Amino acid sequence: MRIISGKYKGRRLVAPKKLPVRPTTDMAKEALFNILNNHFNFTELKVLELFAGTGNISYEFASRGSAPITCVDGDFGCVAFIKKTAAEFDFDITAFKSDAFKYLENCKNSFDIVFADPPYHLTQKEFESIITLVFENNILDEEGMLIVEHSKDTKLEHMPHFSFAKSYGGTTFTFFEYEMEEDENEDFEENDTE
Repeated sequence: MRIISGKYKGRRLVAPKKLPVRPTTDMAKEALFNILNNHFNFTELKVLELFAGTGNISYEFASRGSAPITCVDGDFGCVAFIKKTAAEFDFDITAFKSDAFKYLENCKNSFDIVFADPPYHLTQKEFESIITLVFENNILDEEGMLIVEHSKDTKLEHMPHFSFAKSYGGTTFTFFEYEMEEDENEDFEENDTE
């Protein structure tokens, strides 16, 4: 895997082969960050990566100036690799070994970006519960975005706060946001001062 932009653009990272992961492909990752680039200034974004695996997505955010970043994964080896890589690159990344669902149930923090890349074999209900927990527990900031990576066989467009979805090969990213109030600024009218 390689970092595609930012301070460490072009740097390659090699994760131990024994880790139980399926990293997001460089093509899909590049497409994802092209989309995010149109919505966010990456500097100082607070990011949560669930089912973080190698931390591939978090390193991309960190290279572009996002901080602080929280990674959650249930595998000790993955968490150890993320901690080692974060120290090596001096990234502001904190990694927790935890079940992602339990983490969401107990999380008291909020984030600008929540990225979840669960194993593709999770059930439809398990995918749906990630979205429900993020919004019910106010884990996403008001102008933030939840992104769920999944296979084309999982359908999430019916879930509340669905915004749009993009597919790249066998990978789909589905995006969720709070609905913006169109008229929230219409009450403020400029008054002439004499």
